[in-house]
Amino acid sequence: MEHGICSLRRIEKLCRNDIRYIYLLDDMEAPSFATFGNFIREELTDPIEDIFLKINEYIFAEDHVDLDHAYIDGTKIEANANRYTWVWKKSCEKNRGKVFAKISGLIDSINSDLLGFQGLKLEKRDEYAVEYVEKMLEGLRTACGLNPATFVHGSGHRKSREQRQYEELSACLDRLKTYAERISICGEGRNSYSKTDHDATFMRLKRDYMGNDQLLPAYNLQAAVCDEYIAALDVKAYASDMDCFVPLMEKFNRIYGHYPKYPVADAGYGSYNNYLYCEEHGMEKYMKFTMFEKETKNKRYQSDPYRAVNFRKNGEGDPVCPNGRRFIFKYNKHVRNNRYGRTEEIYECEDCRGCTHRQDCCPKTSSNRTIRMNRELTAIHREVLENLESVHGALLRMNRSIQAEGVFGIIKWDRSYKRLFRRGAKAVNLELTLISCGFNIYKYHNKKHKNEETA
Repeated sequence: MEHGICSLRRIEKLCRNDIRYIYLLDDMEAPSFATFGNFIREELTDPIEDIFLKINEYIFAEDHVDLDHAYIDGTKIEANANRYTWVWKKSCEKNRGKVFAKISGLIDSINSDLLGFQGLKLEKRDEYAVEYVEKMLEGLRTACGLNPATFVHGSGHRKSREQRQYEELSACLDRLKTYAERISICGEGRNSYSKTDHDATFMRLKRDYMGNDQLLPAYNLQAAVCDEYIAALDVKAYASDMDCFVPLMEKFNRIYGHYPKYPVADAGYGSYNNYLYCEEHGMEKYMKFTMFEKETKNKRYQSDPYRAVNFRKNGEGDPVCPNGRRFIFKYNKHVRNNRYGRTEEIYECEDCRGCTHRQDCCPKTSSNRTIRMNRELTAIHREVLENLESVHGALLRMNRSIQAEGVFGIIKWDRSYKRLFRRGAKAVNLELTLISCGFNIYKYHNKKHKNEETA
């Protein structure tokens, strides 16, 4: 509450010297830092969520906190991991493809040099599973009578052709196992991890030590703030806030038994998936979308006649450009990473040749212009604009910038908490939940004393 994020050794020292800590100990001997560490690690890891809920229940009842308005924001906090221990998923997939090609070449050599005279043949594939390569090695040992225990090594020894090819295939197997393990650790939702903390992902942070925009291992902390208190928090290894909205709202519902009626968030959360999720669970759409600032402040962008959304429609419902050329529907295109089967309608201009508007309409293409349209998403954006441009929406946007970003300002800058102390997603969640408990108690303490002074 007062000193920010303390070390356990400093807490031990305060228990010996600070009269307030001595009072709380009630004549007990001051515990050592190891006792504090063991208690946090062994006793608080599992029940910390319940403790956080009990503290919030008391504070929210005393301060009459409104849980219908949730101000959502995220921040990236550097993980307690070495900074140059990255593993890139795409690099592993690329190198694994090279190993596949090398195995295919080895199979050709083995079939022609070792197994051809026996009438045996190893089967080639486009991709090789670890189990299949292990079976090939076992078959090679059986067919050629190889015993790895008798293989020769070092200077002065000449390896046989069978030993060389067996060892090369065995080395490929080891590399395949390594790449398979690394790709499995990365999973589907991220592209990197740290060797010293497998749950941490390399992200771009605002504080750059090297000054070269280098990625650092970090976690994405998500918080839902209600009346300046942290009502719910979640820790994810995703760099994008957009993928963190649904898990945070599900956690909010699990804790309080309902969803917030007005989830207010910045443009990082405004997506088709999240808007439809809000509709499904009775939440209003008060999240900005990517082009919100241009839609509301750039008059030239709003009234641009060459934007597809500003095209007029003919009697058949087809878009018509400012030069009167009709756009013909071509096909529906599925949008990648969409949970609700969203598709975009692709239209192509009937003929752009000789068009006097070409320089302003589509200067970068020599063929007919194509446009993508999604009437449902366009309607959702209009609804979001109406919500956020209303008096209520303007007040919510102002409060979000004060409350949600203010929480992170206090934690990260006023308390100088900019790097995690624990490793692993579960331990990080424990650490940040403890900090949230302290923050809420600190906020309640300040409000209570201010109200007493005012009275």
